[in-house]
Amino acid sequence: TLGEGPGGLVLSGHTDTVPYDTNRWQTDPFLMEHRDDRLFGLGTTDMKGFFAVALTAAERFRASKLRQPLVLLATADEESGMSGARALSEAGRPHASLALIGEPTGLTPVRMHKGIMMEGIRLVGRAGHSSNPSLGNNAIDGMHRVISELMTWRQELESRWNNPAFEVPGPTLNLGHIHGGDNPNRICGECELRIDLRPLPGMDLEALHDELRERLATRLADSGLRLEVESLFPALPGMETAPDSPMVQLVEGLTGQAATTVAFGTEGPFLQQLGLDTVVLGPGGINQAHQPDEYIELAQVRDGTELISRLIAETCVDN
Repeated sequence: TLGEGPGGLVLSGHTDTVPYDTNRWQTDPFLMEHRDDRLFGLGTTDMKGFFAVALTAAERFRASKLRQPLVLLATADEESGMSGARALSEAGRPHASLALIGEPTGLTPVRMHKGIMMEGIRLVGRAGHSSNPSLGNNAIDGMHRVISELMTWRQELESRWNNPAFEVPGPTLNLGHIHGGDNPNRICGECELRIDLRPLPGMDLEALHDELRERLATRLADSGLRLEVESLFPALPGMETAPDSPMVQLVEGLTGQAATTVAFGTEGPFLQQLGLDTVVLGPGGINQAHQPDEYIELAQVRDGTELISRLIAETCVDN
């Protein structure tokens, strides 16, 4: 933190990266390589490039008199469960009024994104020899009912919820992973399906989870199967910052671009829970994130440093 007092600006990012596959990288992912006006390495775009930008910009104001504090926030575990940001929010930190999350947006301001729910649906039946179906209760047969109900629910969610600001205007529901049984000549005793639901900002996550469970329980009521529905990690709500908020207006003025929306999630909702006026804006492109031979354009680093410097000057420096 530079400076002290109420208010201030938080520059926030996560320090962790996704796992990597060495065989798919042409270079060592842990050794940064500079070539073709790009910096290659694990996390260069998502999102260590932002920390280089933020630290360089902040250093320019170390000797300045700040009228509001500048806070650099580095979280852990964003890529798996966002436990770092959750813990900070529960602790009521940081204290500030404005926040910028430096996820890679190509330096385009983002004021809204969808949430993330991942649920595991497990059915437990009874195994038996396939020559006589009455000897068991097939969990895969039951999962057929589950999938049918999920596809109906998906259509209903799309008709009930719509936000034209998003490229995909409704919530999405993806059936992503399924596993059941162990042999063709054995009645399947257990089957599990994992789904990904991307809710729009404003959708009640607890209500969605309850609706999912109730619908499936009703559909399976006469099946004799045991139903288990479990969140794979705590759900992330969507984020929405008002288009006329001071932070949105400020970054739109600095970039000359209207704030937009993205489909991926960020730690923004946890900063919003603390009352921070939050936008997402950072160097690099999301299409480079989680990819072999990840890189960030040097031009994005340079332009990002100048942009963040101007943001600090506008919000924190005593002129």
